[in-house]
Amino acid sequence: MTGSDGDLIVRIAAKGDGVTSDGRHIAFSAPGDRLSADGGLVKGDHHIDPACQHFQKCGGCSLQQLDDQSYARFVTDRVKYALEGQGLAAVKLHEPKISKPKSRVRASLRAAKLGNELKLGFSGAGSHRIIDLQQCEVLKPELFELIAPLRKFLRSVSRRKHDMNIEMTLADQGVDLGIGNYEPETLEEREGLAKFAQANKLARLYVDGGYGPETQWEPEPVTITLGGIPVSLPQSSFLQPTDDGKAVLVATMLGIVGEAKLIADLFAGLGTFAFALPPDRKVYAAEGSRDAIGALKVAANLSKRQIFTEHRDLYRRPLSADEIDRFQAVILDPPRAGARDQVAQLAQSKIPKICYVSCNPSSFARDAKMLVDAGYIINEIQPVGQFLWSTHVELVAGFSRSD
Repeated sequence: MTGSDGDLIVRIAAKGDGVTSDGRHIAFSAPGDRLSADGGLVKGDHHIDPACQHFQKCGGCSLQQLDDQSYARFVTDRVKYALEGQGLAAVKLHEPKISKPKSRVRASLRAAKLGNELKLGFSGAGSHRIIDLQQCEVLKPELFELIAPLRKFLRSVSRRKHDMNIEMTLADQGVDLGIGNYEPETLEEREGLAKFAQANKLARLYVDGGYGPETQWEPEPVTITLGGIPVSLPQSSFLQPTDDGKAVLVATMLGIVGEAKLIADLFAGLGTFAFALPPDRKVYAAEGSRDAIGALKVAANLSKRQIFTEHRDLYRRPLSADEIDRFQAVILDPPRAGARDQVAQLAQSKIPKICYVSCNPSSFARDAKMLVDAGYIINEIQPVGQFLWSTHVELVAGFSRSD
């Protein structure tokens, strides 16, 4: 192999570019690749052929050129480097758990009519153009199989030049489909929506013309099962993107919480973690989304679980240290921005166990710094790659007091 040591790709940066040993960033490269004298790329042992025909055009995946070993290392490094940036390290950094291909249970797509053709798919890499999906290696087959008939249907009803937003979620009863930026104007159009939903065995079909979701088809109440409990699924709800990834998050959480009997679940959503806890535990669940906490409350009552719910904006009104001290463990799963104000209260508390679930290693590391400075130890971190072949990395971390 020719070239200097500075031409060797040694790692993958946080945004997905390969980085040479002398610091240059090279898109769509892999560790072990080398730059040639003419500026081309000589592929190394860790560079593989992409699984999808749309790779490098579609913005859904950016790392399909990596073999399994290199992708797992990237997931781990995202967590490791974020911690190092704050001067932190975990006692135990587990091997990452990566979701399998064709396992994604939800997706957000775009659709737009260009002339007589309608394109439906993810946004292009670094652009607003739509990649008309003919293949997808991340979506569950039940979702991808709806793409072709939905494309045909939307072509017949699309009237506007601007995009429609498509939300697809695999619920207990089948596919829950939302069409945003569209509103049927006639009885015939509404009947057409119902016929499409029935023909494709949808669990629910709703539209949103800008005034909130309006259900057009729902033969029976749509639910998602969490911890063996069916929970009503509000439109456009947040769910973990894969079943196997969710199982890893839940199993790690259960290990961190241990035998704690009185637990606070903050940013509880629909109850992914609250319902996973054994039924003998008493749980306080707080969530800012009124629809989500309402669904959680109804499911908890029907299942006779010991879950007390509160509709609470934890950004504007975080639990105080005194409130936190009533519990034996806290679980928190905030959005990508993290939970700076809530963590500040946790740092002032005496809570013995904290389980922090994060979808952003950078905001997690910032928050973890406050806890460590207050006397907590990061006992373990489990990196999770639910968004296969993307730069999006999740983790579960367990904290305990050092004193």
